[in-house]
Amino acid sequence: MLNLPQNKKIVLFDGVCNLCNTAVNYVIAHDKKDVFRFVALQSDLGEEIINYIGIDTAQTDSIILYLPQKAYYYKSQAALEIAADLSGFLPLLSVFRIVPPFLSNWVYDYIAKNRYRWYGKKESCMIPTLDLKSKFLE
Repeated sequence: MLNLPQNKKIVLFDGVCNLCNTAVNYVIAHDKKDVFRFVALQSDLGEEIINYIGIDTAQTDSIILYLPQKAYYYKSQAALEIAADLSGFLPLLSVFRIVPPFLSNWVYDYIAKNRYRWYGKKESCMIPTLDLKSKFLE
């Protein structure tokens, strides 16, 4: 059994991807209700969560949203679920939930496949600043 906060939504992200790190920073800035906690997929805890929920990393390697003991989402569905809890206009993106997952995931996969080429890659996972450290699980 994983020891995770039960009242938080856990975002697993590619810790070496510049696009993913930018997205995480955006989510933190717009998470006015303090809903999310973050874990790099490459971390020990990230791997433990992936194994616990049974995700095949060959199918997704960039974003997973885990609601402890409730559900998990990946690819475009994870992005839409995250957007629904943010401040500003992003909750309006929920309208795209009507798009069949095979279509929205095709767009998501295209971006994910090219993310390193378009946005670059870090040598190691992001290290949060002291004021953001509480948002990240280890």
